[in-house]
Amino acid sequence: MSLNLPSRRGVLAGAALLVPGVASAATRYDAVLWRGPGKPPVAAPAYASLSAALAAAPANGKKPFRIFVTRGLWDEQVVIDKPFVHLVGQDRKASVISHLAASGLTAPDGKRWGTFRTPTLFVRAPDFAARNLTIQNAFDGLAEMSKPGGLHSHDGGGPQAVALMLDKGSDRARFTEVDLLSYQDTLFPDAGSSLFERCLVTGSYDFIFGAGRALFRDCEIRSRPRPVDPIDGYIVAPSTSIEQPVGFVFVKCSLTKEAGTKTGSVYLGRPWRPSSQFADGRYGDPKFQGATAFIDCWMDDHIAPAGWTEMWYTGKDGNPRTMLQPEDARFSQFNATGPGAAKFARGRWLSAAEARAMVQAAAA
Repeated sequence: MSLNLPSRRGVLAGAALLVPGVASAATRYDAVLWRGPGKPPVAAPAYASLSAALAAAPANGKKPFRIFVTRGLWDEQVVIDKPFVHLVGQDRKASVISHLAASGLTAPDGKRWGTFRTPTLFVRAPDFAARNLTIQNAFDGLAEMSKPGGLHSHDGGGPQAVALMLDKGSDRARFTEVDLLSYQDTLFPDAGSSLFERCLVTGSYDFIFGAGRALFRDCEIRSRPRPVDPIDGYIVAPSTSIEQPVGFVFVKCSLTKEAGTKTGSVYLGRPWRPSSQFADGRYGDPKFQGATAFIDCWMDDHIAPAGWTEMWYTGKDGNPRTMLQPEDARFSQFNATGPGAAKFARGRWLSAAEARAMVQAAAA
């Protein structure tokens, strides 16, 4: 039985109404990305790059600074470090913010990028919003892993390629009708709270991960095929702090697959336990007890019958392959439907009251 959850006119309405709309006669923009020729489609100062437009935003703005992203491939790595920046795309599929970086590739400074330097877009300020556009990491992880000598997930620095990171300083971030595209480690909500509505997230391996609080509503979470290294895929890898009551909450989302994704090959998730430095050494920090819930979600047949699985971390004894079991995290589900829905022996089944409370906590 489906949970009768609040509609967008209810608990989420306030946040949703704050997200700017697409171009209209009544909408005013503070900047427009435009390369010409001719006049831009909206009346606002024109900039040839997103970075240049951001430079014009006030450092401590108290109201939205709206940037209109016209159709085109805006290829740059960008840091949002000013509050109330709002990006509005002209076309969800054709207004594309893109950059190519992967953990195992060499960055301009001559060092490997490493996962945490790969995001196309870093958000490090509160009250960011994006609507009706695409944010992608252009690295082709599937092609790379499939070729001889290509980068692989377990070589210490491979095809991890983040499209969006909500970094320290981010809070109350909102994404409406945004496509987030990559292959591995696509979306990294690592700080603050965030809301994703009617978005698409694609990937194959830990492609939604991090320590932040994120609510996904009416989103499509699309798994991509993983023919090698290893065959199994994973949707989430949360590293939620034990002090935080909720982590990632998916409500009325569709877990879909691209052609070639094998039946039963993708786990809902596994628990990520990052290491911290202690007096007696550096090892997996027990304060990280990942939390994720799938509530009223439709699942295609690529979802593994067990639902959840284990993940390695560095133990106190120095063993880098100590396994953290899903039962030692906070993984749960309510009312799974579709060809991939199963009894899910691993992960806890929520009552209707628990599911409702979790959604309310995620939306707070």
